[in-house]
Amino acid sequence: MFTDFWTTYLYEPVFNFLIWIYNNWAHGNMGWAVVYLTIALRVLILPLTIIGERNTAKNEEVEAEILKLAKEFHYDKVQQKQEIRKRLKQRRVQPWAKALSLAIQALVFILLYQVFINGITGVRMLRTLYPFVDFPGEINRYFYGFNLKATHDVMWSGIVGIWLALEIYVGFRKRRGLHRGDLFYFIFFPLGVFFFLWVLPMVKSLFVLTSMAFSLAVHVMVHPFFVSKKKPDEAPIVSKK
Repeated sequence: MFTDFWTTYLYEPVFNFLIWIYNNWAHGNMGWAVVYLTIALRVLILPLTIIGERNTAKNEEVEAEILKLAKEFHYDKVQQKQEIRKRLKQRRVQPWAKALSLAIQALVFILLYQVFINGITGVRMLRTLYPFVDFPGEINRYFYGFNLKATHDVMWSGIVGIWLALEIYVGFRKRRGLHRGDLFYFIFFPLGVFFFLWVLPMVKSLFVLTSMAFSLAVHVMVHPFFVSKKKPDEAPIVSKK
């Protein structure tokens, strides 16, 4: 039951759309077909991405407000905690949009892996293609000299890891009071993603990199609209002794 649903309603539509893009938009370049597929997916879930940006802006404002409250009530720790708890309830942010967006991307990530492992060979492709999608013949698996199906590709998985590390570093620069756990996250999360993508076909790194580039573009264009122009005082917290 689940296998039939997965194949009919998830795998086959993604597979046929990818081959259609390969035949038309990408002009026989599977690498660009994956890029266009990723962009099409991100455009489809763009409302969720925009909601996620709004929630991110709210979180930034909440952090700034907490810093201000911590400074104002540093002499009374009990009242400080009460005010912070009260403010968090007032500015509650629901992370469902970002979670749903990531879940959809993870689903396509898995489907794309299945396509490259099982799907892009002649006989299987003929059985899976819709009648209106032309048979492309032998698939060109190379993208600027890189084999999309090859594993253990250091360059593309390395680019993703470095990009993640830079994003985390920029985010940490805006925060105060970083802990040892933040340092571990900065080091080991990008490293873990690098090794995860390293053992997978190189096309997965291309998918992730395209999605990250799209997210950055949306962030640059949309995030300023959600940032409050009136910023609270963010002076350092001074403990009363």
